[in-house]
Amino acid sequence: MAQAFFIGVDIGTTSTKAIVFSATGAAQGTGLREYPILVPQPGWAEQDPDVISIAVLAAVREAVEQARVSKQDIAALGFSGAMHSLIAIDAQGKPLTHSIIWADNRSLEQTNSLKRSGIGQAIYQRTGTPIHPMSPLPKLLWLQQMAAATFQQAARFVSIKEYVFYQLFGQWIVDYSIASATGLFNLERLTWDEEALALTQVRASQLSDPVPTTHVMRGMKFQYAEAMGLDPDTPVVVGANDGVLANLGVGAIELGQVAITIGTSGAVRTVIGQPRTNPSGRTFCYALTENHWVIGGPTNNGGIVLRWLRDEFCAPEVERAKQLGADPYTLMIEAALQTPVGAEGLFCLPFLSGERAPYWNAQLRGAFVGMGLHHQRAHFIRAVLEGILLNIRTILTLVQELGGDPKEIRASGGFARSSAWLQMTADVLGYDVVVPEVYEGSSFGAAVLAMYGVGAINDLNQVQSLIRISYEHSPDPQRSPIYQELATTYEQLCASLIQELSNQVG
Repeated sequence: MAQAFFIGVDIGTTSTKAIVFSATGAAQGTGLREYPILVPQPGWAEQDPDVISIAVLAAVREAVEQARVSKQDIAALGFSGAMHSLIAIDAQGKPLTHSIIWADNRSLEQTNSLKRSGIGQAIYQRTGTPIHPMSPLPKLLWLQQMAAATFQQAARFVSIKEYVFYQLFGQWIVDYSIASATGLFNLERLTWDEEALALTQVRASQLSDPVPTTHVMRGMKFQYAEAMGLDPDTPVVVGANDGVLANLGVGAIELGQVAITIGTSGAVRTVIGQPRTNPSGRTFCYALTENHWVIGGPTNNGGIVLRWLRDEFCAPEVERAKQLGADPYTLMIEAALQTPVGAEGLFCLPFLSGERAPYWNAQLRGAFVGMGLHHQRAHFIRAVLEGILLNIRTILTLVQELGGDPKEIRASGGFARSSAWLQMTADVLGYDVVVPEVYEGSSFGAAVLAMYGVGAINDLNQVQSLIRISYEHSPDPQRSPIYQELATTYEQLCASLIQELSNQVG
């Protein structure tokens, strides 16, 4: 083999992206296929698993063709997958339901019942998945209670990543990482949790066989290998979930390295050596390998809040961007920077789509607090940017309690394109923020795990030698102390909002 190439395949929420990387970490070719989120009822969020399976084949083929490498030079594929999806499957291996994804809230009642009973907290401590409608655990309870005929007909329950692997290999397997995000998997024993199974009335035989994230498979079905432009015997490393692979992909796998991702949603994650959960159930714990565990918290409200502001209130910036051929977000952020730190007393509590970490309350809603006649559109933009980051800061505090103080923060996601927002991140969090050159963290993480799985590298820490740093931002000594004071006020406002919501429900 003249040169080895590795493919990272990321089966995401809105698209599958496949990237061919050289052994030095350089991207050679990219393939992308998008697919819709279906909303058959308010609060539901589904996808067609067969559409996604076809997208995987097309994305890999496009990446291979763009890279112009022969199938013999592909040393391995590694897979990343979105967490928390659930598909009911019949005895013939066909879907009985669409893929119910993380954004689906139909199991809110079952979630609240689990929280009230105390059973949910005990299960969380063993499984590491917070009790929330995103999780397959309450989704299974919803199917059991609200779609009993489908539940009884189901021969098994799987995630979208498992379904894709079944198409490729005819085997039902699940990596420890995807399994650890179901609320059904015992982190200490690395087996399905007996109490969670009893609660959902699901048998272990109805779930896939758990395997390490470095598990290697060969012998792909010929027609699918042909569709992707690959040799059927190409090693395929089963991989992990997209969150933990984002950490690996940006090199945040050593103690004290924290990865912060802000795209449509966001997350704060760090790697520790053993499973660990939060006493209040406010953080997740998912497997990367048996010796690497990723703890952290996800937020629903990242760039989606800024997009809402753009679409509803920032027509002037959008129109000017069209005239200049510029990005409207760039103009919005430029306008925000013309206002003082703290937006002159305006706070945004950015919970427009409920919230996961740090509050795990799907019914939480957002607010602007402190509005005055002196506030203009630019103040609102700044308040949104700061509100998203102040929420990230609250999640970071929870992560620190379990994983220790950060020595470095690595940024990825859409917000990493904006130097101004990254500087604001350093100011709000009070830590250095570095930006790796690799932008697609989950795809690259999947490729690196594939390298590790087939022995091309012998230590995951070797990822550091494959990553180059593009930018570094340090906290501004004048702005950062102001944000530390604003953070206290922000947290008090959030507590008041949650209490008011509780009073209304009560």
